[in-house]
Amino acid sequence: MIVSAIAAVAENGIIGHQGDLPWSLPDDMAWFQRHTMGHHVITGRRNYESIPPKYRPLKGRVNIVVTRNRAYQAPGALVAYSLESALDMARDAGEKEAFVIGGGEIYREAFERGVVNRLYLTRVHAHIPGDTPFPEIVPAQWQELSRQLHKEDERHEHAFSFIILERVAA
Repeated sequence: MIVSAIAAVAENGIIGHQGDLPWSLPDDMAWFQRHTMGHHVITGRRNYESIPPKYRPLKGRVNIVVTRNRAYQAPGALVAYSLESALDMARDAGEKEAFVIGGGEIYREAFERGVVNRLYLTRVHAHIPGDTPFPEIVPAQWQELSRQLHKEDERHEHAFSFIILERVAA
């Protein structure tokens, strides 16, 4: 199974501020939906709770919420008590590509453990204030498969690039 991470990250490494996205990029939301639709998505509890209730669980995907709280309930989603058990749930279901979708803690753990094989990165071309960073990516460990620039326009407050990276075999 391919383990992918998908994230929008500002030039200064920020992915969030006070539990929310610090920008409005509708085409990034469409990119996220297009790539994750039909797959297992793995999210931390706080990130899951930051999704507006009317969109939870994310439709057309198997949602797995990772939490240490054994009493936690997420109606319509699966609950796992570790990243490894979430990955096992996806693997056991025959998933071909599972997506880690945030937030900061689960991204950090996934990259520290080296379980991410592919990264769907929306690089937001701006320095944005925020309180949640994305883990630092070591460029030498990744090969760029594609890049598409999207300029700032009336619907997008910042320019950004869609980039797909794959981990280089060690």
